[in-house]
Amino acid sequence: MRTLALLLAALALIPGGAHLFALPNKLTLAPESYLAAQRAYDGWAMLGALPIAAILAELALAWRLRREGRAAWPALLAAALLLAGLGVFFAWTFPANQATANWTMLPPGWEGLRRDWEWSHAANALLGLGAFLATLRAALR
Repeated sequence: MRTLALLLAALALIPGGAHLFALPNKLTLAPESYLAAQRAYDGWAMLGALPIAAILAELALAWRLRREGRAAWPALLAAALLLAGLGVFFAWTFPANQATANWTMLPPGWEGLRRDWEWSHAANALLGLGAFLATLRAALR
């Protein structure tokens, strides 16, 4: 269970990390270039299963570690951080996806949507990193 939780936490971190590293370049793109760059994410919706699977694995790990004193707490923290990441997604990323038809068109005020979309992914990357580190701590106990 430790290995599975660690693997899923690492995999859940990858998409957010990719977005985080692309953020400085993407914030300066012209509208047409930004829409073209967004096509790189076509099909990424399936990756939404990763944080859900990671949360379940974290909860299972916490359950397994429950008799080892405080060892379960990092796994619970990881689950909470991943859950917070889903909250960020549904508060900022998903509405931007909806308003732009998954970035196939740019409505008036699209720059604010781009800002929300990009920074919500950056926040998710940091939450995912925290979740990974908490999982690592739980796995090493």
